[in-house]
Amino acid sequence: MSRSSRVSIITMVDSPPPLAPFCYRNRCENGAFGTLQGKPTAQVGGTQLASRAVAKPTFRTPKGTRDILPGEADRQRALVNAFGEAARRAGYGHVMTPMFEDLGVFKRLGESTDVVTKEMYDFVAKDGNHYALRPELTASVVRAFVQHRPLIPWKVWYEGPQFRYERPQAGRYRQFSQVGVEALGTDDPGIDAEVIALAWNFYQTLGLSEVTLHLNSLGDRTDRPAYIEALTNHFQENFDSLSEQSQFTLQVNPLRVLDSKREPDQSVIDAAPVMVDFLNGETAEHFAGVRRVLDQLEIPYEISPRLVRGLDYYLRTTFEFVSTALPGAQNAIGGGGRYDALAADLGGPDTPGIGFALGVDRILLACDEEGVFEAAPSLVDVFIIDVTGGDQAALLGAQLQTAGIATDRAYDSRSMRAQFKVADKSGAPLAVVVGEDELAAGTIQLRTLQGEEREQISVTRTTLIEEVKKRLT
Repeated sequence: MSRSSRVSIITMVDSPPPLAPFCYRNRCENGAFGTLQGKPTAQVGGTQLASRAVAKPTFRTPKGTRDILPGEADRQRALVNAFGEAARRAGYGHVMTPMFEDLGVFKRLGESTDVVTKEMYDFVAKDGNHYALRPELTASVVRAFVQHRPLIPWKVWYEGPQFRYERPQAGRYRQFSQVGVEALGTDDPGIDAEVIALAWNFYQTLGLSEVTLHLNSLGDRTDRPAYIEALTNHFQENFDSLSEQSQFTLQVNPLRVLDSKREPDQSVIDAAPVMVDFLNGETAEHFAGVRRVLDQLEIPYEISPRLVRGLDYYLRTTFEFVSTALPGAQNAIGGGGRYDALAADLGGPDTPGIGFALGVDRILLACDEEGVFEAAPSLVDVFIIDVTGGDQAALLGAQLQTAGIATDRAYDSRSMRAQFKVADKSGAPLAVVVGEDELAAGTIQLRTLQGEEREQISVTRTTLIEEVKKRLT
């Protein structure tokens, strides 16, 4: 057999035991097993199903990406919805930007950053323009602000996929989703604290408790040069102790060396000067104002003087959220900071701004570790079992769905037993059952599918929705 035509065969070695009779009202059905060309088969809805041959798929997801299937996808959507509601209550409107932009928009992230030099998916389109899939959303949102010039302060929230060509690892993919906010038009320390509090309270809403807030100030463009000079001198004095990659980074941007997680660099970084010792009076006062409001809000934080984040546009307030429930170094679940010069860099007026981005995948990993924000046990409230041909399932489903009740059903005129098996697997707490007798009498059987005690009652069609809602609450 050729490699391309090889298949994996699922076989049943021993004949399974006969199924116990399944009874509904006064009728019982037996499961029947037979053979087809010497292979065991199961009788399902009058059709014999042989063992299935599963072929190797021709196409698979690209490396670093994955399919998010129902259940987990619904969990992600629930997280996004919860974040959107938290942002709405804080006065943030929803903004949506294209998934690709002119390459120049993202070059403002920093010519020396890994995002720009190694990780962007960029391409020349048929119109000859050079574009890039967005590696993050802040630059896109600020571009939108510059283009449309809305009233300030402009407070918006976003969600959606970003793209980076980086090494896949736990909670990090080449296509990944984030939620976040941006606030442009004010440098009030209160907005910094508001943004940080929004993220902190969102984590609390999800049930996360093992989260640490790291806080720093990177100064502004007036006090940073003196710090860069001191930092450069320190690294030059210890040049031979740095890793080869950090030696190269030092020549491009000394601040990026602080981002290194390589073991040879750690002792040199630990001994490096810190930005907070170089803050001028105005910048120090701003940082003190942020901390004062956070203290009043009773949001705990740790001052992390070597926190620089990964993008060059950050100034003054910088912060990161770390999950102590996640093992290893890849435990950041969100972060952000000020970017007071980014709007001007993108061709707009000088406009201060601050925001954050939270990684959906990492947050859900942290939720798994803490056992919170679990996936819903079922996407369905009611499973409809129709043994009259299927038309009643369509009619009842439409009525229930219009009333806001999630429903599902079986197809292909399956037997009652087969439909109940599907209903049990669906996780629905209730089943609505209609047979010929119910159709003639204008009634419906309502049966609980979960719990130790299974209740079954007959209800009229006019009271069905009322009775279903009563049992779902």
